[in-house]
Amino acid sequence: MFKVIIIDDEPLARLIVTEYLQKHPDLVIAQVCGNGFEGVKAIQQYKPDLVLLDIQMPKINGFEMLELIDYPPAVIFTTAFDEFAIKAFEAHAIDYLLKPFNQERFDKAIQKWRDQYNTPLEKNTRQLLETASLIPPQSQRIVIKDGSKIKIIPVQDIHYLEAADDFVKVHTKEGYFLKNKTMGHFEQVMDSSQFVRCHRSYMVSIHQITRIDPYEKDSHVAVLRSGEKVPVSRTGYPKLRSVLGL
Repeated sequence: MFKVIIIDDEPLARLIVTEYLQKHPDLVIAQVCGNGFEGVKAIQQYKPDLVLLDIQMPKINGFEMLELIDYPPAVIFTTAFDEFAIKAFEAHAIDYLLKPFNQERFDKAIQKWRDQYNTPLEKNTRQLLETASLIPPQSQRIVIKDGSKIKIIPVQDIHYLEAADDFVKVHTKEGYFLKNKTMGHFEQVMDSSQFVRCHRSYMVSIHQITRIDPYEKDSHVAVLRSGEKVPVSRTGYPKLRSVLGL
């Protein structure tokens, strides 16, 4: 027997998937969830073999939800996402079902999952999330698991980012929050006209900068509205000046 979790904000969509699963008696529904918050808790509790996941949901979407899972399970997406976006991640997903889909298409997706059941899929899921993060709507906010809470941080609320071993500290007026990503990831996905990699370990929001002061040798510090000081390296200084138009 295999445990399955359904996550979709549309009641009718949840009902259809539930009915389609009846043709697969070895797949037992552990829980049906109406949003990503419920989904995170359910996955942590039941550790399912398969998740049938909608992408476009309120609060947090399917991609953001998966980012909050330490060991993401196998996923089949049920989505109304546009075709271009689907092509951006289809190479890394087990399968995706474009709504509306019928029983035959659903069964094919389940069979594809069965064929890959013994294949390690975590790497594929990680690659999928990296690819998905390049889709413009994904770069407008950062979703973070803060203990038992889930926090959504709009990019305009970010003061600066700081490398911290395998994590990145996302600094805001409320303090900092840890995200399990690299500085290289954020440099790739953040708007380069709004955030500048001013140092190997720092990326700063240009809207938070009040001035740039000289520091030791050839380095500088960016003084922020909050009074915080962010290091600016010798190589980061010209990049910062260029974006600021200095």
